[in-house]
Amino acid sequence: MTDLLDDGERLGREELAALQLDRLRHTLRHAYENVDFHRRAFDAAGVRPDDCRSLADLARFPFTTKADLRATYPFGMFAVPEAEVRRIHASSGTTGLPTVVGYTERDLEVWADVVARSLRAAGVRPGHKVHVAYGYGLFTGGLGAHYGAERLGCTVIPASGGMTARQVRLIQDFRPEVIMVTPSYMLTLLDEFERQGIDPRATSLKVGVFGAEPWTEAMRAEIEERFAIDAVDIYGLSEVMGPGVAQECVETKDGLHVWEDHFYPEVVDPFTGEVLPDGAEGELVFTSLTKEAMPVIRYRTRDLTRLLPGTARPAFRRMEKVTGRSDDMIIVRGVNLFPTQIEEIVLRTPAVAPHFQLRLTREDRLDVLTVWAEARADATPEQREAAARSIARAVKDGIGVAASVEVVDPETLERSVGKIRRIVDLREK
Repeated sequence: MTDLLDDGERLGREELAALQLDRLRHTLRHAYENVDFHRRAFDAAGVRPDDCRSLADLARFPFTTKADLRATYPFGMFAVPEAEVRRIHASSGTTGLPTVVGYTERDLEVWADVVARSLRAAGVRPGHKVHVAYGYGLFTGGLGAHYGAERLGCTVIPASGGMTARQVRLIQDFRPEVIMVTPSYMLTLLDEFERQGIDPRATSLKVGVFGAEPWTEAMRAEIEERFAIDAVDIYGLSEVMGPGVAQECVETKDGLHVWEDHFYPEVVDPFTGEVLPDGAEGELVFTSLTKEAMPVIRYRTRDLTRLLPGTARPAFRRMEKVTGRSDDMIIVRGVNLFPTQIEEIVLRTPAVAPHFQLRLTREDRLDVLTVWAEARADATPEQREAAARSIARAVKDGIGVAASVEVVDPETLERSVGKIRRIVDLREK
């Protein structure tokens, strides 16, 4: 195993802390001197870059939010002249202005390095063929995975998203060992394999590297059993870098090691902003340590997790699989609920497929939750009725909210080539 590690992965905790502090102080100065937003925010908080004398001092500095990135649209967060930016990515902007991120040539090198490190940890090796079914374009998933796999020495199949039947044909013909895709689209591919009469367990695939949306241990078990592969989690977000911020190691599958030599993590109380100790669940916050074009200072991800000691990569702390986002939480009659809680129930219910959607309506001023779950193709009417009763009972007993359940025909719910739309809110605003 040790021959697979790079120099950063061989650091001891004390060496890592010293490197982090040096890089953090440089990042704070770089942001303060070159980004008007950060200079104003630091001044308003009464801090200067040189006030950071220890890693704990970072808590004195202000947060950055997605709203801040939108307020400085498009290039107000860049810390280098535009002529030095070699690539621009952006979010979809479906809920407002997109968040725009930029990369220098050095940033792109670092990004490829951390994705290559992630893929090694996932069990990918030089010479493997990697089928990349993340979307290409302004979304960071496709190109981030692509250049990281090439950096590792893999052969990349840039399939992108969509054209599901063609994806299956390419996997059959090109025989990749690795697939990189969202977990929800992997289930869509599974449906297509079975529709074509192909046994998913008989493919060439050995490793699936899944990210871009929360997914549960139950979904991992479903994918691993039905595809006969190792399913591991990769984490990232465009505002911090893209995929490759943290990675689950195939030998342990016990959470994602954060590449702390490039990204400094904190977990804070989502309401008060107080930094929480390792082991406590809260909102994940990142500060970049090596980014040139667009350093981020205490960026609030809205992802909920906790930090734990490293295992397979002892130098780096682990973050638990993200179970939800603070802005994905829905409140139904006073009860807090995350889609992943419903996912766990659906996945353990016989006769239904791992495709579901939550629909929120309002009747007589009260919120009503309906779970739409797709039946498996071979489910009988009696089995569908039993599944609906079982899901409703599990939601009531396990989460504490009443829900009606409709088990619908296979392929009723809209499929997505990227992040699946789990919540449809039909309540009047």
